[in-house]
Amino acid sequence: MIDALPRPVSSADLDELALLLADVVNGGASVSFMLPFTVDDARAWWRKTIEQADPRAGILVARDEQGIVGTVSMHPAWPPNQPHRADIAKLLVHRRGRRRGVGRALMAEIEKRAHAAGFWLLTLDTVRGDPAEFLYMAAGWQRVGVIPEYALYPDGRLCDTVVFYKKV
Repeated sequence: MIDALPRPVSSADLDELALLLADVVNGGASVSFMLPFTVDDARAWWRKTIEQADPRAGILVARDEQGIVGTVSMHPAWPPNQPHRADIAKLLVHRRGRRRGVGRALMAEIEKRAHAAGFWLLTLDTVRGDPAEFLYMAAGWQRVGVIPEYALYPDGRLCDTVVFYKKV
């Protein structure tokens, strides 16, 4: 089941989001954080992110029988000359939910909701060669290019970043 994260966020949902983010980072995904990374670190990041979110932003969650198994966020562009654009960020799928279509379903839903909210140009970035790159290409996202050595994996290795856009 995919739905918008209810606001205010319950402590149970905050805990599940923290477990999800900690699983993804500790599983090696380059999603902004470095090791060591704890559930407490993840909880603090989610709390701050949710509290400071633009009111037009959206966070979707996918749930399975064990709780939150995935999430993706939409962040409207802040410049006044870009009211039509939003960034898609933090597509996270717990290791228990991978290869089950969770990421694909989250992306389809966030694109639909972005369009309904008046955003028709979406952007995102991901690590070159990671499964997400192929998911985005299969979903019709247009590859802009690669920025070499843009970020680090949680263990400190460099990784290249691929930038994408999609008109919805």
